[in-house]
This record gives sequence, C-alpha cells and structure tokens, in this order.
Amino acid sequence: MQRSASWTVPVGEHTVSAAFDPATTGEATAAFLFAHGAGGNMSDRGVLALSAELRKRGLHVVRFNFPYTERNSRRPNPMPLLQDCIVAVEAHARQAVDARRWILGGRSMGGRAASMLVADGHACDGLLLLAYPLHPAGQPEKLRDAHLPRILAPTLCLNGTKDALCQRELMDAVVARLATNWTMHWLADADHSFHVTKASGRTDAAVRDEIGGSVATWVASFTNPPAAPRRILPRS
Repeated sequence: MQRSASWTVPVGEHTVSAAFDPATTGEATAAFLFAHGAGGNMSDRGVLALSAELRKRGLHVVRFNFPYTERNSRRPNPMPLLQDCIVAVEAHARQAVDARRWILGGRSMGGRAASMLVADGHACDGLLLLAYPLHPAGQPEKLRDAHLPRILAPTLCLNGTKDALCQRELMDAVVARLATNWTMHWLADADHSFHVTKASGRTDAAVRDEIGGSVATWVASFTNPPAAPRRILPRS
C-alpha cells in the first residue's frame, strides 16, 4: 500500500511543493496530476475537496503549486513556465509513485496549461479538465479553443452550466468540432467553482459526487477496454 508523501520539486531555477495522496478505495486505476487554478493553490478548499472525491473513486492524486503560488504571489507565471512545472512534477511523481496510468489536468488555468501541453504532443493516458476556462469572464469573444482539436488523448471536460468562463452554447459549438476522444459533462446549476445556490435544490457535495462518478466511469472506459468477442466454434 502506498503512503502519502510530500516533495520539493525543482523547476528550472524555481522549486515547488507537491504532495502525493493515495487512493482510499481498492486498487488505484490511475494517478491524476492535479494542477490548481489561477487564484488557488495545491491546498485550497476546492482542490482538497475534489482530491478527496477522486481518491474515493480509486485515483491516486498528486497536488502541487506553481512557482508563483509557491512564493505567495497572485500573478500567474507565463504559460511556458506553468507547463514546465507540470512536466517536472510529473517526472518526479512517476519515479516515486507506482501507477499503471497517468492522467494530466486540473482546475481552470491549471487544466488549460495541461491541455496545451498535451496538444503539443506531451504523452499521457488521459486529460481531465475541471472548469475549463473557455474565455475570460465577460469576454466570450476571446475563445481559448485553438489548440483543443490537436489533443489526441482521451479527454473528460466538466463545466457547470452557470460557469461565467464557459458559456454552454459556445462550448457546445467547440465540442461539435472535436474528435470522439473528447467527452463533455455539464454540471447543472454549478458555477466556475462548482458551487450551486440553495435555490437550485442541489448541494456542492452532490456536485462533487457527480464529478467523482463521471470521472470513475470515464477512467474505466479506457483502463478496462471491452473484452474481445468470444469465438464460438461449430460443433463437429
């Protein structure tokens, strides 16, 4: 059984903190490298809550800071450095963690950085995008979709129907142009933080449970491929 661990990972001239949280149910199906969003960090409430949900579903989770959050800055690093950080943490984690499959991705900006990395050919077994920021809030004309058709890995994208950074009609139009490796899951009434109002009749915990179930089903679809059809020989 693998145990939790904390690491310090070099990223060029920087160092970042990272943490390994093992799956809490049964044998792990995959490890998820969880990049945080622009305004968060590896230990923010949203990251921890989603990590706990995914661990219950049989995923190892590796959380980490980007260099700017490591030094308590609110200004994100340039995209190339964000991508370098993902690569460095993944390389460290692959040496330290026994996992059959590796899934990259994360929340909002972190997921976007991972998606751009994978679109440029970085290999992974799957890409998990949580609240993908299709456009800046209030600027739906500035779409961040140009690289998405180049992603070849199995991809699951989860967004709330009330996400101010991902208008549903715009995202549906983008998804219509993508290949069958892309799976889109809409979370009713959830915003960019996967929060729902009391008036919706739902709870944040119910949204997280829906996320966990969707992720588990998606991971099973490419970790447990359908069995080959049985050959039935004619009776002599």
